[in-house]
Amino acid sequence: MRERLSKAEITKDALQSTVSAGAETVAEVTTVVVHAVRDVVNAVGGFATEVFEIREAARRARVESEVPAEVETNSE
Repeated sequence: MRERLSKAEITKDALQSTVSAGAETVAEVTTVVVHAVRDVVNAVGGFATEVFEIREAARRARVESEVPAEVETNSE
């Protein structure tokens, strides 16, 4: 004998499936957004590291290119 579902049970099952599908979609989108934010932060952090390294290299180059005062006076 075949069981018949009530309209209330059918509605409950449909609502449950809809909410479950919505929750899964939100979880997927959240994961995508979190990974995107992580990738952007890592890219910006990598860029900032490069800027610090370039600034330090420029500072060292300036220091190395300066002629000490005693060398200038000895050559005159």
